[in-house]
Amino acid sequence: MLVIIAFTIALFFAMNIGASGTAAAMGPAYGSGAIKTKRAAMLIVAACAFLGALSGGEVVRTIGGGIIPSEIINVEVTVIILAAACLTLFIANLLGIPLSTSEVVVGSLVGAGIAFQAVYFDRLFIIVSFWVIVPVVAFFLAIGAGVLIRFLEKRFPSLKGKGKWHKWLVYLLVISGAFEAYAAGMNNVANAVGPLVGAGLIDINSAVIVGGLFVSFGAVVLGGKVLETNGKKITRLSLLQGSAVSMTGGTLVVIASIFGLPVPLTQVTTSAIVGIGTVNSGLKVLQKDIIKKIAMVWVVSPVFSLVICYGLIILFLKADFYTSFVIISVFIATGGSIKLAQAAKRERSAIHDQGGGI
Repeated sequence: MLVIIAFTIALFFAMNIGASGTAAAMGPAYGSGAIKTKRAAMLIVAACAFLGALSGGEVVRTIGGGIIPSEIINVEVTVIILAAACLTLFIANLLGIPLSTSEVVVGSLVGAGIAFQAVYFDRLFIIVSFWVIVPVVAFFLAIGAGVLIRFLEKRFPSLKGKGKWHKWLVYLLVISGAFEAYAAGMNNVANAVGPLVGAGLIDINSAVIVGGLFVSFGAVVLGGKVLETNGKKITRLSLLQGSAVSMTGGTLVVIASIFGLPVPLTQVTTSAIVGIGTVNSGLKVLQKDIIKKIAMVWVVSPVFSLVICYGLIILFLKADFYTSFVIISVFIATGGSIKLAQAAKRERSAIHDQGGGI
């Protein structure tokens, strides 16, 4: 029964990964108008993500036993790891926020490792370092590409996509998005099936096929809202700018995947979009509320999944009700503090408005 539950959660998680990956891979193509409909964008990313998943074995090995010892990943622990990660990602998808599945899964794995006092901190440090390094590199590469593209578009106005080059620029952007979708499948499918491999429930070759199919299905069924966020709410892109974003993100993620490093694909792509936006609009693009909201979720997501996974193991596997009570109390206190802060802010605003009207 637990094996069935583990597979059910893993495959549902894979569907949510597909939804989140859609925004990262086809957001620029959709946002710049190269692909007119959400459905077309999601179908393309679904096919390419599946092909990429077939090449994702190295990342599967890392998730399956490179962060915590595979000896502690039994069926029960696998269910809890996947449940904690899936819950976090599902909430983010409902909010329409492009979230890093890598951060969520690694957070859950670390939570399990802490519960059993068994974490490969040296490997974890390398992974977390690349979470910071790769998006920063993407941001600055995109700024460089943006400056070059701006120069070329001023010198050759037809490169803006309204002249004789329009058709070819559309093809280039769609191909670039397809390449990034391939990178998404290559890196992210491991987040769903890696724990199953670590528990010995499925072999790597079968895992990438099954996981890839469900990632593709999730892209088509659940990807629309996140696609809208990443494609149109952050910044408008020309066709050539969108191609630069997708090629930058896809290349960096493929390189990381070859070395078995789970990296935040959505962060990489969003950082590249913000880099292009900085060239277009200056640093004011960083002040947009959607950027602040995404950044906040990036920080909270791995910690949130870590705490949930740790708490579930303590409660259900170790029956430590005292520690569980403390964790629940912290969540209640945190939520209550946020609500109180919001109420206080509204009250100050109301007093200020009343005073201004006298």
